[in-house]
Amino acid sequence: MAKKAKRQREIVTLACADCRQRNYTTTRNKRKHQEKYELSKYCRFCRKHTSHKEIR
Repeated sequence: MAKKAKRQREIVTLACADCRQRNYTTTRNKRKHQEKYELSKYCRFCRKHTSHKEIR
């Protein structure tokens, strides 16, 4: 039987920097991007584009 390969991508949750609501989930490569994600996304609670940071 073949062994299962370790998954290189992990699921991360993005939270709005202004209101702290958890709005998005995405995946990232653990080996290539070891720092935390920070993306500009639309927050439906703030009703504007804000910075969203990765939380664990």
